[in-house]
Amino acid sequence: MRITTLVTLLAAPLALAACDSGDNTEEMNEMPMADGQMADGQMPMDDGDMPMMGSDSAMQTASAEGTVTAIDADAGTITVDHGAVPAIEWPAMTMGFEADEQLRQDVAVGDAISFEFTTGEGGNTITSITKK
Repeated sequence: MRITTLVTLLAAPLALAACDSGDNTEEMNEMPMADGQMADGQMPMDDGDMPMMGSDSAMQTASAEGTVTAIDADAGTITVDHGAVPAIEWPAMTMGFEADEQLRQDVAVGDAISFEFTTGEGGNTITSITKK
């Protein structure tokens, strides 16, 4: 019985220490980690050497192949059922792209096309089209 009492007396403070009820989340978030990373996974942004997120991905150019499924002159769009676009990690899908009037006039619904486009925060815009 003495061993059980001794073990309980030693284990109790350890168990209480492990169950610290204090909220130290704020302290943890302020603790620096390796390579300047903070405990919450965020990187400090005060050194000025790191580009802002999205600056490289703000506008991307890619090419794809597909079939014209709709042309909307009022909206200024061409809808294309296109294959996967690995360069920007897009799966195959049907979607609308902005296109200038000349590009809209160069194609018809049902045309198989190759096209280049830009994509970014401003939308998706076809920059050139070639009928296949």
